[in-house]
Amino acid sequence: MSTIRFFHTADLHLDSPFKGMSALPKERLQELRNSTFSAFDRFIQYAVRERPDFIVIVGDIYDGEDRSLRAQAHFQKGMEQLFDKNIPVILSYGNHDHLNGKWTRFELPPNVHVLPKQTKQVTLQIRETAVHIYGFSYPDRHVTEPMINTYPVATNKEAFHIGMLHGSLMGNTTHDVYAPFTKEALLSKQYDYWALGHIHLRQIINEHPPIVYSGNIQSRHRKERGIKGFYDVEMDQHRTNLDFIPTSVIVYDEFEVNCDGLIHANEILQACEKSLQQFRDINGAGVVELKLVQLEPSAKMLFEESTIEEWLELIREREELKSPAIWVQSVHVNWQDFIVYDPTVATEAVLNVIDSWDDRQWKEKLKDLYQHPRGGRYLEPLSELDLEQISEQTKDLFKNLVSKKL
Repeated sequence: MSTIRFFHTADLHLDSPFKGMSALPKERLQELRNSTFSAFDRFIQYAVRERPDFIVIVGDIYDGEDRSLRAQAHFQKGMEQLFDKNIPVILSYGNHDHLNGKWTRFELPPNVHVLPKQTKQVTLQIRETAVHIYGFSYPDRHVTEPMINTYPVATNKEAFHIGMLHGSLMGNTTHDVYAPFTKEALLSKQYDYWALGHIHLRQIINEHPPIVYSGNIQSRHRKERGIKGFYDVEMDQHRTNLDFIPTSVIVYDEFEVNCDGLIHANEILQACEKSLQQFRDINGAGVVELKLVQLEPSAKMLFEESTIEEWLELIREREELKSPAIWVQSVHVNWQDFIVYDPTVATEAVLNVIDSWDDRQWKEKLKDLYQHPRGGRYLEPLSELDLEQISEQTKDLFKNLVSKKL
């Protein structure tokens, strides 16, 4: 068996609308809305340069089932570039761009193999070695049954076997649960590599054989922090090497600005500028949230005499002409630096009650907000992480109310 090299990517979400970013200046908003296309272009440019044996794209190529004309034209152009270099592409459609959507159809070039709604095997001959690739496209948005049961067990040990699956590991509630599977079920198929999609957090579920989520190629909101990209995979009979290739055009992140020993406004602003420049040097353009921590008690008046909105506006002004551009989405002051919490039996009892609320109870308490006829439609469904953060913020607010102020 010869060595093979392929790229594993998923969740391109071309033409994502980037809701909730209307405060951005017009030109920055346009850059953000083009970022999924720009990240895709980086992927294509790398593929044209490196010329892998083939590429697998595991679902959610488009952000919506209507597959905008612009997104399809851009994707088709990318596939044509790969066709010119004789690079095969095996792709599946996921819950966002399922086969039952309505769209103006583009004809993809012959190097592209589109998986149907039934699990199918595609075989490529890479030099003297056969590579069998298995997968399916979502027929509708909601595929709730464990499709892993439709995948055959690998029997020919003289070939490579690669599974493509857009779905959720059972028990993972960070995304909507589709095509659920267990690690044991994947391992039972005896494949050499599992290329997963749907979960946007890059992660390796198993090393030998690799069971891998490549994550998405470009963050779409503040919950998708850090650098995004795809995997460049090299495999032979004895080993598999995964090389992560970044494609992010704009990086979302949240980081702390240490204000220890700073008592003047200009010092704090300089600390923010320094932290932002460090981020820029590492990541390039970004959308970030700043958390001011380790604030001196004597610095409290700086935030009482000026609103946090004024601080945010001033920080944005100082970043306005710098390149690559960083948009400061928000600034947070850790008010816990300014209070002394002295626990009592009563206050600890309240905190214990807050800790005991489960997901259902939290959603019940927040229902007025999420069921509001105007505001509710702009809010994303609450994830487990959201509820954890709300719980922590609620406890902090309570401590603030009952604490001694410095």
